[in-house]
Amino acid sequence: MELLRRSLYDLLPRSITDIDIDIAIPGPRFLAEQVAFSLKGAAAAALFCAASSIQAVLPANLHVQQAASAAPNAQVALPWPPSEVPYYGRSPPVYPSPLGNGSTNDGWAAAYGHARALVSQMTADEKVNLTRGFPSGPCVGNTGEVPRLGVPSLCFYDGPSGIRGQEFVSAFPAGIHVAATFDRDLMYQYGRALGDEFRGRGINVALGPVAGPLGRTAKGGRNWEGLSNDPYLAGAGLGQITRGIQDAGVIATPKHWLLNEQEFRRRWSPLGDAISANVDDRTLHELYAFPFMDALREGAGAIMCSYQKANHSYACQNSKLLNGVLKTELGFEGFVVSDWDGQMSGVASANAGLDIVMPGAGFWGANLTQAVNNGSVSADRVDDMATRLLASWHYLRQEYSYPPPALYSNTQKHLPVDVQADHADLIATIGAAGTVLVKNVNGTLPLQKPRFLCVYGYDATVKPAPWSNPDRYGGGYGVNFGWNTFNGTLVTGGGSGGNTPPYVISPFQALQERVTKDRGILRWDFYSEHPDTPYTNADACLVFINAYASEMSDRVSLTDGLSDRLVLNVAAKCASTIVVVHSAGIRTVDAWITHPNVTAVLFAGLPGQESGHSLMSVLYGDTNPTGRLPYTVARSESDYGALLDPTETPDTYFPETDFDEGLFVDYRAFDRANITPRFEFGFGLSYTTFEYADLSSQLLLSDVDEFPDSEIKIIQGGHPQLWDTLAVVKCAISNTGRVSGAEIAQLYVGIPAGADDKEKEDKHTPIRQLRGFQRVGPLAPGQPREAVFELTRRDLSVWDVVAQQWRVRKGKYKLWVGASSRDLRLNGTLAIT
Repeated sequence: MELLRRSLYDLLPRSITDIDIDIAIPGPRFLAEQVAFSLKGAAAAALFCAASSIQAVLPANLHVQQAASAAPNAQVALPWPPSEVPYYGRSPPVYPSPLGNGSTNDGWAAAYGHARALVSQMTADEKVNLTRGFPSGPCVGNTGEVPRLGVPSLCFYDGPSGIRGQEFVSAFPAGIHVAATFDRDLMYQYGRALGDEFRGRGINVALGPVAGPLGRTAKGGRNWEGLSNDPYLAGAGLGQITRGIQDAGVIATPKHWLLNEQEFRRRWSPLGDAISANVDDRTLHELYAFPFMDALREGAGAIMCSYQKANHSYACQNSKLLNGVLKTELGFEGFVVSDWDGQMSGVASANAGLDIVMPGAGFWGANLTQAVNNGSVSADRVDDMATRLLASWHYLRQEYSYPPPALYSNTQKHLPVDVQADHADLIATIGAAGTVLVKNVNGTLPLQKPRFLCVYGYDATVKPAPWSNPDRYGGGYGVNFGWNTFNGTLVTGGGSGGNTPPYVISPFQALQERVTKDRGILRWDFYSEHPDTPYTNADACLVFINAYASEMSDRVSLTDGLSDRLVLNVAAKCASTIVVVHSAGIRTVDAWITHPNVTAVLFAGLPGQESGHSLMSVLYGDTNPTGRLPYTVARSESDYGALLDPTETPDTYFPETDFDEGLFVDYRAFDRANITPRFEFGFGLSYTTFEYADLSSQLLLSDVDEFPDSEIKIIQGGHPQLWDTLAVVKCAISNTGRVSGAEIAQLYVGIPAGADDKEKEDKHTPIRQLRGFQRVGPLAPGQPREAVFELTRRDLSVWDVVAQQWRVRKGKYKLWVGASSRDLRLNGTLAIT
């Protein structure tokens, strides 16, 4: 019941079709116009009313008027909304919107030259035509076109882990799985393969990658799309994937800018406004904007703004975020596109820095032309919108021989357009590299050609009927609300960030392939919670469970009773029980992790179409596991404290969530509170062991200025000096085990309070923060290798809210190098005076 109450608000898409419930919203903010919402038919309306007491869900002053015999014709009328004047100014106004100028590099300069030449020849209507979407096109987003000047409609398409809803495309691992590799090379290859597929289908703008949500809320429904809740790791992934996509000639769209950290009330609904994420200036920069800086530095041609409010101003009309941080501080040259139906005003969004609205005209179209004519929006602002779009188009050189869109529905007859190439091999590699071994008693793994295995659990095989919605593998929004698990092996999450597998290699299929080669046998039960038949002669029992998540709703729990009971029931009868967890994020395991018969546990993430092959590679030792947890697994859900659940405010017209934890999310919060996790951030086991030695650090400059040189102009990605290497940290790593393997070495830095506060602890700065990682190896037994970490100015800086600039504090920086955020093998210091 509570799940439906929390989730069904987002069932109201901003559409004027299939009207079942009209919501009249008087008041100047909506120009006293009636805005119609759809409940997707009478069935959904009935579900909404039946599943939750209207009186319990809606505010007390929201009156329901319903004809006695016709629920589909119910009229829900909001009274005059409460005043939002008290919330004005909480997000600082930044105007005017900066004009793009192409000053970042020669490539952007040339692109702007071409774009300006085109825009100068356009009529006002043609310019406006480029700033809006046209839903009738073949893509999820289609811009206008100017045929007489050779400007085509640009195609926007989902998603961050593969082209959604199409045939002969690949289903790549999810972002959180890629992050678990801690491998920059694989991150880049992932982006390049994605880009090649998007280009092959004529898609100009790929809607991804994702670093928003970052993952502040443990139960966040879309955390799996992103690249971990650590800004450094997320930034490394966002930058590499962006570069890979754009090296294929496709415009990348890092999203969602910014602070989109929960699904509950992320959008306007009959309850009132979307939730406001209230954050201080330092936290905004050091945590949430931080990863996007990497993507911008790699040349990102587009940014998608998010649905919710930030400091009580909608993100797609938030001048501080768009004009101030993105386009001024970070020098963004590309265009800002709204999330679908995420525009909440016309003039305000235009002047705040929004450039393209999707999927239709939104509040623009002819209204934008009128706004220019009456002086509400300047002609220069509209010129800048069109110029930014065309500059990105030219920057990626899409004007030359770019293929037309080849995107079809499942009912359209067409020749196959196969863009899969050899990506299955890369998918399998990333799938294995992102698999995290968290328990391995007495060398249970790798398996040594077992002859007899038992297989249990719903996650071992494919879902019997996953294609009821051809665009949403496994199930669309209408059915997946409240799913805690997925009835089949989990390879992707739900919503627009999911993908469309051409096939799924299940764990059971791949296991059969291996066992039959060894002339072994299998016994299986995919459905029972309490398998009845024990097999005393089995070498091991494998239990497959999962944890599901989807856009539109946050997770109900970080565990589930059925799966936990299944593990315990199998372990009660099987002396060597191996548990495999496919999860869309954090999954607590304390219900069974210490059971003596649970001898090995793997967090296998969301590995994409080659799931079974990736897993067998690790289980059988073809791949020595190098995956590391991109989040903290607590012993109890309560250990996450206020960051466990999304903020729930069903009775407030202007809901808000205060990010008063500041920089302390995930392992940073656990470190501050001295809470021992079950498995810490960065943790992961190997089939071999490693020794760390000989830590050294060197400052490359004799005199480090506190602030970057103010005379140097900002370029895309921020001040150029933020990316200068100021220090180098080195150590030696040796393989001390008996088999070849690679280590993921991690560097953590403790930033001092400052030279003037030597004896004081800075309570607003985490004890340590990830500031480097490196895949070292593979190393043969006994082989040493040096690990080298370069620290940039940004890595050593804090955001000074007074100076409004990144500042390097003078003092002694603490350094730790180790195998995780808690397994710190070496320590030292770096003095900046």
